[in-house]
Amino acid sequence: MRAVLQRVTSAGVTVDGKRVAEIGPGLMILLGVGQADAEQTCRVLASKVARLRIFEDDQGKMNRSLLDTGGSALVVSQFTLYGDTRKGLRPSFTLACEPKRAEELYLRFASELGYLGVPVKTGKFAARMDVDLVNNGPVTILLDSEENG
Repeated sequence: MRAVLQRVTSAGVTVDGKRVAEIGPGLMILLGVGQADAEQTCRVLASKVARLRIFEDDQGKMNRSLLDTGGSALVVSQFTLYGDTRKGLRPSFTLACEPKRAEELYLRFASELGYLGVPVKTGKFAARMDVDLVNNGPVTILLDSEENG
């Protein structure tokens, strides 16, 4: 799995002109599911996301987690995170998980965050979405389950 985490003061998703999800302070999570991912990947990555210390403490140091702050998460499926541009000018998505399984694991990841106590909202899987956010910091972190364990 690949996840782009953006620390936000607010974020939202609109599909076909209708607002389908929004959060206040927390994390905007763009999530890509790869062919090698499984339920265990969801648990491990969700735990890391919930506990990652990227929120400021009283001294201004990034020393607090999403769980510490009581922030929310907005999880949006983003298969293009598996775009391979090493050859040519058109990305190849052969490493991305097939849609049915990807949706299952995307929802499992969101559920795992919820089990940990994080309030979670999601976008609409496989839909064309308009995503808006106010990146706080700005703080943006890339997690890759194959590299970051």
